[in-house]
Amino acid sequence: MDGALPPRPAQAQLNAATLEPFVDPLPVPGAAPIDGVRASPTDPALQLPYYRIAMREAEVQLHRDLKPTRIWGYAGMFPGPRLEARKGQGILVKWANELPLRHFLPIDPRLHGAEAGQPEVRAVVHLHGAKVPPGSDGFPEHWYTPGNARLYHYPNEQDAAMLWYHDHAMGINRLNVYAGLLGPFFIRDDTEDALGLPRGNYEVPLILCDRMLDTDGQLLYPVSGYPGADWIPELFADTTLVNGKLLPYLEVEARPYRLRVLNASNSRTYLLSLSNGQGFHQIGTDQGLLAGPVTLERLSLASAERADLIVDFAGHAGERIELNNGVAPLMQFRVAAGSERLHGVLPATLRPVERIAESEASATRVHTLDEQDDLVSNPVVLLLDGRHWDMPVTETPVLGTTEIWSFLNLTEDSHAVHLHMVRFQILDRRRFDVSHYRRSGQLRYIGRAVAPEPGEAGWKDTVRADARTVTRIIVRFDGYTGRYVWHCHMLEHEDNDMMRPFEVIPRPVS
Repeated sequence: MDGALPPRPAQAQLNAATLEPFVDPLPVPGAAPIDGVRASPTDPALQLPYYRIAMREAEVQLHRDLKPTRIWGYAGMFPGPRLEARKGQGILVKWANELPLRHFLPIDPRLHGAEAGQPEVRAVVHLHGAKVPPGSDGFPEHWYTPGNARLYHYPNEQDAAMLWYHDHAMGINRLNVYAGLLGPFFIRDDTEDALGLPRGNYEVPLILCDRMLDTDGQLLYPVSGYPGADWIPELFADTTLVNGKLLPYLEVEARPYRLRVLNASNSRTYLLSLSNGQGFHQIGTDQGLLAGPVTLERLSLASAERADLIVDFAGHAGERIELNNGVAPLMQFRVAAGSERLHGVLPATLRPVERIAESEASATRVHTLDEQDDLVSNPVVLLLDGRHWDMPVTETPVLGTTEIWSFLNLTEDSHAVHLHMVRFQILDRRRFDVSHYRRSGQLRYIGRAVAPEPGEAGWKDTVRADARTVTRIIVRFDGYTGRYVWHCHMLEHEDNDMMRPFEVIPRPVS
């Protein structure tokens, strides 16, 4: 035996609408225990907090009326434990692969990195949104097999933000994340602390991910039906989990709460709102606080994006309010009855966000996002700049310089583009004539450039690149030299083959 749970017979797909909603309390990921201290790899005299977190197979209860579900989780949990650090205070994490030797989801051997002969079970951890040395970034080809581990150093030299860690193994990333290999990571700092935002029990992470389940409560991952090709272009499941529970509830007081929302779905974009029509405030995005609060009634969140929200339940004592995706409920807030107490006023100014001037850019790069039919081996191939992963590196930004990257989306899909190691700002989006571009290679715009939405006006690490649109970002390549990646964060796209390496190079010596 290799430690795996025994196989289960195939079952029909579960209709989640048959389950009673709001019977399970919302779980909140607990803090990972510290396993001691170890010397910093950059300063042996400095002792850093050390964690050991193992990836394990386990069974978890997704709903009161379902049998336990097989998952792969960090520390055997789904989502994994919460990691926290303060700005400027590094930590060390040993990520141990203690998974079984066989995968329980369908591997497509025609995808790059997942070919026949490769180990079925491979993993590597990427801390999404982190400015880290390349050896700790989770490069997709740096996977390792069960029985092995890697020690990563996270310096945390960046502003307070909600990051998240997840698998990044080449060719099977979508399967490993779908199996449950994801978890939250928070960086705190003095600027955030001074604002008096809700904290402790009044700050709640909401990790959203959609899944398909069978009638036995087990994860289903669909295949294409093409001979020899199991890969599917996107996965939009009918069941959304919040912190690993199906339609949970959260008991809240009639006061403001801080909700840290993460879209951890493979492909889905959410359109979030509250069932009673009340508004809420967005105070932060992927890479931390906005300059000031933005009032919203609904929020769009693409795969891997995060939003920092303040929802005030004052005035709603005794009510039950649902968090919806469109018209579909995801969870319920149960506001306690009784008297209400006044709480602090949300500051009008949060953190200065210096806008990067376009004149700072030393280079402009134009990238295409496209798909190609390839019915011989796969239903479709998705590419960046028409290049496959294993072609030579073409992006070599110089450390400390600023560049503008333009994403020309030639497809009918919206893509979520993520750059490792750096943060950036969105400049604008502008529709263009795709047919004309395909014929001539020239851009012909349709309409005016549109500024980013107010909730996107802070620092980002993932951007929504809309269909038939040029999306421009401006990036400072601060941090480290070395090889990183940029890719579509729709994980099915990333695995085939919408991911490219880039290499940050040192400044030339004059």
